[in-house]
Amino acid sequence: MASVDKPTPTTHDQQDTDADVKTVTEAALFEAFGGVRGMVETVLPGLLFVSIYTLNKDLHLSAIAALAVALVLVAVRLIRKDTVKHAFSGVFGVAFGVVFAMMTGNAKDFYLPGMLYTLGLALAYIVTTLAGVPLIGLMLGPVFKENLSWRTRNPGRKKAYAKASWAWGLILLAKCAILFPLYWWADTTQLGWVLVALKIPPFLLAVYLTWVFLAKAPPPIDVFAEMEAEERAEEARKQAAEREA
Repeated sequence: MASVDKPTPTTHDQQDTDADVKTVTEAALFEAFGGVRGMVETVLPGLLFVSIYTLNKDLHLSAIAALAVALVLVAVRLIRKDTVKHAFSGVFGVAFGVVFAMMTGNAKDFYLPGMLYTLGLALAYIVTTLAGVPLIGLMLGPVFKENLSWRTRNPGRKKAYAKASWAWGLILLAKCAILFPLYWWADTTQLGWVLVALKIPPFLLAVYLTWVFLAKAPPPIDVFAEMEAEERAEEARKQAAEREA
């Protein structure tokens, strides 16, 4: 008697599955990192600060303008009822920079809190990866509805998250290696324009590498769907028990 084998996925089916994984990964990265709008909100306050300071060397006017545009970006998101986490992070970053620069009277200090944050974030990516809990996995796990299941149940994704976290950490360290010497040796306008120029390219490179690593990784385990299935199964068992009683 001939055995009945399970259908073997065709090459076309596999290509469709790979395309779905890549599409989901792109959407998740877009949501996690804010997309084009998030990049604009990140760049615009610093760009406005250095533009005004280049023209008139007025620290107060430059700082107030940068903070004002950051607040406007948050207000627009609130009015449109959009996600505000990226805009709020921009406001806090600008506010710290404004306060620091005003306290020291040195316009370059407007950039220092953001530079220190970048250095801290780079170290966080590296340290968490060495500890076995790569930061990218902690950030993207909820977005992919897998939470921390990748740590013990999906080693392929854990490896991909580790690679992505190494990429983020090393790229941000390279950025810091350029900016911190300029903080000491360059003037405010030189530092400002270099910093603006380095806002987007390293970010895009890190996001692209993250997409490459995750697109090749096994699909995420949807722990929310698993919990819902368990709840439905438990409810079915209770109903069956009630009928038998």
